[in-house]
Amino acid sequence: MAAAEPGPSSRIEGWLEQNLPVLRAYVRVHLGAALRSRESASDVVQSVCREILADVGDFAVADERSFRHWLCETARRKLVDRSRYWARQRRRSPGAILDDVSVLQAYGTASCPADAAAAREELTRVEAALDRLSPEHRDVILLARVLGLPHADTAERLGRSEGAVRVLLYRAMAKLGEELGTRDSADSP
Repeated sequence: MAAAEPGPSSRIEGWLEQNLPVLRAYVRVHLGAALRSRESASDVVQSVCREILADVGDFAVADERSFRHWLCETARRKLVDRSRYWARQRRRSPGAILDDVSVLQAYGTASCPADAAAAREELTRVEAALDRLSPEHRDVILLARVLGLPHADTAERLGRSEGAVRVLLYRAMAKLGEELGTRDSADSP
């Protein structure tokens, strides 16, 4: 007797769990410095997860690719809502709370897992470098490197040709390396 297929709810829960590091990275990159100072990325991620799980019955997800698109769109809308909230309220908040270091792995950088302080420092450094990039450079890095989308999908989302995306990604990665290197050399004696 064959095992029963998992229902849509359990399949989505599995995809959500699998894509949690990607969601955290997506949120942290799009949080930006201003919102990051007012909101914890963990709180935003948790809110997105709650929304996804609450809307399971309202969205027919055919595959993981469409789920990931739904996940990122939900996160994008949540960030826009939070930005509007803070713009209206003009509230003061405690400094942003750092997420766990698994986000660093999603960024594709290496850090000693035993050294949480060094990992947080590296995460902050990478985020600061990403903040200094142009929006198009940030977007192409997020889509191609953090989310791991193929060049064709990245091109479709950015409204560019695959060749243009390859060039943009190359330039964005070079600029990110320059930003990371500039800060390192400025800190050196």
